[in-house]
Amino acid sequence: MKATGYFQSLPIGHEEALLDLEVGEPVPGDFDLLVEVKAVSVNPIDTKVRMRAASTDGQPRILGWDAAGIVRATGAKTSKFKPGDRVWYAGDVTRAGSNSELQLVDERIVGPMPASLDYAAAAALPLTSVTAWELLFDRLKVQSADPTRDNTLLVIGAGGGVGSILVQLASRLTGWTVIGTASRDATRDWVRELGAHHVIDHAKPLAEGLKAIGIGQVSAAIGITHTDDYLGQLVDILEAEGQFALIDDPKSLDVLAFKRKSLSLHWESMFTRSTFRTPQFARQGEILRRIAQLVDRGVIRSTVAERFGTINAANLKRAHALLESGGSRGKIVLEGF
Repeated sequence: MKATGYFQSLPIGHEEALLDLEVGEPVPGDFDLLVEVKAVSVNPIDTKVRMRAASTDGQPRILGWDAAGIVRATGAKTSKFKPGDRVWYAGDVTRAGSNSELQLVDERIVGPMPASLDYAAAAALPLTSVTAWELLFDRLKVQSADPTRDNTLLVIGAGGGVGSILVQLASRLTGWTVIGTASRDATRDWVRELGAHHVIDHAKPLAEGLKAIGIGQVSAAIGITHTDDYLGQLVDILEAEGQFALIDDPKSLDVLAFKRKSLSLHWESMFTRSTFRTPQFARQGEILRRIAQLVDRGVIRSTVAERFGTINAANLKRAHALLESGGSRGKIVLEGF
């Protein structure tokens, strides 16, 4: 089958950073679905793994942790899906990814694809939707907040993939006031369109941006990117006993200043549950089922922003390069082989 992968960790401009390959077809394990991949999207995790994890066994590493496709075969102990079902998922970072014609994925982290979306629009959502849902409801537990208070959430870097779905979920499902940050006109408009009540510029002091919209401090904040740059400001703009959650990889994270205000810190990695097979492992399939329902009801929209053509090395290199530049908004999708 066709696949795109790599052997060495190389800069994306290198001709062998990603390669078009022919690899053997995988065989389903007990709980696996064999999925014919119809469309994928590209996430920052793809670029990070490419640069950090070279092949060690002579076999190519295949990236890709967002997919929409059709179930072609099932393992002996599966019960949730059957051949012919349209599905979507973010997969498992410890297994081969979705940049291949066929992929194995544990059915417990798979959901039924929204009926109202095509494959490309669907492929834009799984990883970011699960990440955003876990951030809001499993890490910050916003549903437990006192509804008589004016709860406010600041999303730093709201125009990217995770931010784009996070703003929608928070503004439409929580009752919180949602403030997104964006530094360019295009991304500011995008974040407003997705439902943010306010948008401020993260290239300027956050406290000044909040003051301009009549807000002194926020109840919680989520860092999507460049947490290193904002950590000191967060101590000032978070109210006492506030919460901060992050998904990026700061080089250092000195949170001693959080103590005086009893600020809490939450890490979110969407792959924790699949990597460690936690008791909440199957919750990701349930989250994707719920997201599909919200999409089909018109509550949540796809965040696809760029369609880069078919799934091959040349187009995936373009996608990686755009993500690495920091200039993307929404999601980049590719469809077909």
